[in-house]
Amino acid sequence: MSKYQVVNPANGELVEEFPTATDDQIKDALSRSHSEFSSWRATPVEERTKALAKVAEIYSERAEELAEIIKLEMGKAVPEGKGEVALCSLIFKYFADNAQAFIEDEPLRGPKNADAFLLRKPVGSILGIMPWNFPYYQVARFAAPNLALGNTILLKHAPQCPRSAQAIEEIFHEAGVPQDAYINIYATNEQISDIILPDPRNQGVSLTGSERAGASVAAEAGKNLKKVVLELGGSDPYVVLDSEDVAKTAETLFKTRMGNTGQACNSPKRMIVMDDIYDDFVSSITEAAKATAPADPYADPEGLSPLSSVAAKDRFVEQVEDTVSEGATLLAGGKAYDGPGAYVQPVVLTDVKPGMRGYYEELFGPAVIVYKVSSDEEAVELANDTPFGLGSAVFSTDLERADRVGSQIDSGMVFLNGPEQTREFLPFGGVKRSGVGRELGPLAMDEFCNKQLYYKNR
Repeated sequence: MSKYQVVNPANGELVEEFPTATDDQIKDALSRSHSEFSSWRATPVEERTKALAKVAEIYSERAEELAEIIKLEMGKAVPEGKGEVALCSLIFKYFADNAQAFIEDEPLRGPKNADAFLLRKPVGSILGIMPWNFPYYQVARFAAPNLALGNTILLKHAPQCPRSAQAIEEIFHEAGVPQDAYINIYATNEQISDIILPDPRNQGVSLTGSERAGASVAAEAGKNLKKVVLELGGSDPYVVLDSEDVAKTAETLFKTRMGNTGQACNSPKRMIVMDDIYDDFVSSITEAAKATAPADPYADPEGLSPLSSVAAKDRFVEQVEDTVSEGATLLAGGKAYDGPGAYVQPVVLTDVKPGMRGYYEELFGPAVIVYKVSSDEEAVELANDTPFGLGSAVFSTDLERADRVGSQIDSGMVFLNGPEQTREFLPFGGVKRSGVGRELGPLAMDEFCNKQLYYKNR
């Protein structure tokens, strides 16, 4: 999509269009953001965090309204949308409460006749490029730590999320963040690459999105010597070594995979199961998939919502069909539902082998791929056989065994005996083609930060 427009994914109807910014408007936004930096960085951290605390309050107060916006933009059912908004409140409150401690001067050990410190200072105007799958949360985890630190922000949201982008900007300004400290821009990709990133007033870019988008932005940023943070795709392994209740474990993992209609980078896209419980696991998860029906997020918030767009639906179905044509076994789903909108059937695939499209590509939709292994070593090897390295989880009644396996997985995050969690205090990020940098938790404020050495001779 190149236009900023709201298209209801439940029926494909165009609801509203927003004008794309002109080049002059982008240049003006960059100038204002840069000019505001000197004032915002000088604002006491107590005042900056007071504004973030107010943002948290407003998100809570407007939860229903905000959830309704993204239901229309990208099909998220209201209960899930309200959950996303609640997480945003926690994120803003976390940085409001902890920013001062995170930027305290850090003394360094050195000779007795000198004092050495590490100071943490903001760097300037930074650009955020955000995706559609979590319209509020993705912005919160980028904006909260950077506004707390004293950076100013230009925010380019996904073209299908113009209403939520507008609402976010309004909330910041209502809470007391200066108009030019956070500016929403309906920019084109060309304006990003040709105007913002080459400009020396821009000090870096954070992108959450696809590998392709990340590679393109990183190339432009590198050419202009700009810092980048990238949160890209994932093909997270969930390793099930054993279970006291296989059906319950399968149900938990299936529900986790179906969250946000499978459109989450850290969703359990590969389930690696020991051979002695494999058949029962596959039977339970296939039964769950067949019992899951599509639901209009306006009428039934508990069913499976549509994918974000018809284009997303078409790509997902194509990936599944190609994988099956290459020899994979399809146990459930695999088709789009008849009628308007972006609805697809939940998918269960087995016998997916190296070389198949579904083996290495990220299936961004309600697809479960189950693999059979016969040893812990085989499970680790399969878990690491991916170009991605975002999150992972290991399940076992023997915690020491789970720990041994989890410690060998090459990913940015490992969870034992439970699905992956996104919490305001837990650093989020990956390795390999899943990106670079960390968001959330105490590491978030170190990304777009001048960690300045300050050395005093005595």
